[in-house]
Amino acid sequence: MEDSGKIRIQKIIADAGIASRRKAEELIKRGAVNVNGKRAQLGDKADPNKDRIVVAGREITLSKDAKKYYIMLHKPRGFITTMNDEGGRKCVAELIDEIPARLFPVGRLDKDSEGLLLMTNDGDFANMISHPSTHFAKTYRVTVHPRITEDQLTTLTTGVVIDGRKSMPASVRVVTNEKERTVLEIILEEGRNRQIRKMCEAIGLEVARLKRTAVGPVKLGMLQPGKWRELETAEMKSIRAYHKKLAAKREHEENFERSKKKN
Repeated sequence: MEDSGKIRIQKIIADAGIASRRKAEELIKRGAVNVNGKRAQLGDKADPNKDRIVVAGREITLSKDAKKYYIMLHKPRGFITTMNDEGGRKCVAELIDEIPARLFPVGRLDKDSEGLLLMTNDGDFANMISHPSTHFAKTYRVTVHPRITEDQLTTLTTGVVIDGRKSMPASVRVVTNEKERTVLEIILEEGRNRQIRKMCEAIGLEVARLKRTAVGPVKLGMLQPGKWRELETAEMKSIRAYHKKLAAKREHEENFERSKKKN
């Protein structure tokens, strides 16, 4: 008996114009196709209206006329950044269940972190922000214990070795400095797993609170924990303009490196 709404993944890929069914089968065999974050196997089925299907890192959709959603969620602490969890933990999907589309998070915030989380059903938009090559800046307000020293501040700014690799230079500003704690504003241009917590731990600081306050030019503002809203037109324009600026900067740097090698 056929699963309601589900069809073979190679047909979905072909209907989306990505590749022929035969080529789609080859992509599945190579492990280049994921459904809801899991590697697809030949013969698997999916619902193109509900499941997230990613081919070679790019999400596909059949309906070109389907409404695209671009929302800002204030993720509270205690929620995990996933759309479902077999262990029954609270997921961000619960906070946007009234939206009539399957959205997915753009990047992540760990369970104990809070703040701005973008969500969408537009794979290209998500990739524009979260792809490692873009270096899309993200701003955090971080409370650490004990009080930070000048040496620790310098190390955070210039880069910390975590997981065997040095982090990129970061912008770090002291917001308040008290006897037993410091509140920092940290701006990162990379998004490694639990990066700020690991950076702080590596230099002897404990993160008591971590809140993302901005992604690129878009700020969380006064949006309350657990609430969401759609991005405004001006915010969407600012995101695309910021991405264009980053791309131009990256191209300039690459051209400069090529010219150095020629000389």
